[in-house]
Amino acid sequence: MRSVLAIFATFTLAAATATMFAGPPAMARDGASAAKIGPSGLPLPRYVSLKSSRVNLRIGPGTQYSISWQYTREGLPVEIIQEYGHWRHVRDADGTEGWVYQSLLSGKRTAEAAPWMKGKVVKKADYIAMHDDPREGSAIVAKLQPGVVLSLDECDGKWCEAKVQNVTGWVPQAKLWGAYPKEHFN
Repeated sequence: MRSVLAIFATFTLAAATATMFAGPPAMARDGASAAKIGPSGLPLPRYVSLKSSRVNLRIGPGTQYSISWQYTREGLPVEIIQEYGHWRHVRDADGTEGWVYQSLLSGKRTAEAAPWMKGKVVKKADYIAMHDDPREGSAIVAKLQPGVVLSLDECDGKWCEAKVQNVTGWVPQAKLWGAYPKEHFN
């Protein structure tokens, strides 16, 4: 009987661990996530931002786990890919993953302009144009360097209305990390 209980306990622990540390759900073709709702009642995955200028990223969901990274930029967008109690498993634009306590995250939407171009030599043509209207031919109100963090007001599936410093304009959604392809919100 004891060995049956040990096998059951081992199997249960393995199944719980696999569930707890599973990756994000598969993405549908249109960029929308498969209909998965986390324990919080909110969809997974989803984008949020850092609420504080000092946020510890831990290797597991609890203060007993060591800190693997410390973020020092309030408003940085992160993607929640899993929930466990009050802890959120997040991923940043560079692909770094770890656990953050939920109170250090904000529902305020932000995005990074073309973070996949960070660290490269940026030529004049590599800047991301912010337009005054959500169309390619409209006037350019700002040229954004890759990695610039913007506040998002709304996205229509192709364009996002964003603000950086005192400039508001429209940026192609495909040039941002912080909004899913074809995602709509306001």
